[in-house]
Amino acid sequence: MSLSYHELLHRLREKMGVPIQKAKGIRLELPEPQILWIGNKTILRNFSEYPTLLRRDANKLLMFLAKELATAASLDGERAIFIGRKDKQSFTVLLNRYLRENVLCPVCGSPDTRIEKVKRLQFLVCEACGAKSSLKTA
Repeated sequence: MSLSYHELLHRLREKMGVPIQKAKGIRLELPEPQILWIGNKTILRNFSEYPTLLRRDANKLLMFLAKELATAASLDGERAIFIGRKDKQSFTVLLNRYLRENVLCPVCGSPDTRIEKVKRLQFLVCEACGAKSSLKTA
């Protein structure tokens, strides 16, 4: 009786008590954006969590959000301030897109990546599988 790899893996997960659905998703989950409106400004209160979690430069992430939201932005300690009223859904969508395009490895899907700059080109280097893929420059 020979079982396939997937059947053996499924059997092992059942014995270990690991939920099957959880194993298929990515292991990095972004926290929900905490938005506060003061006048015509939007404050992202938990901005400092994102660069730390994604292992990226805070200024680059802030520039990405400001560019995509088509507004001016600035850092104020642990929070980011954006001009204009922006909703929570906009931040959620943009942060997930940043995660997909600039953090997750396109080969294995691992969030354990770093950005390497060679001359004027940027590469996403995966620390899990070793893949090196180009990033589009802003």
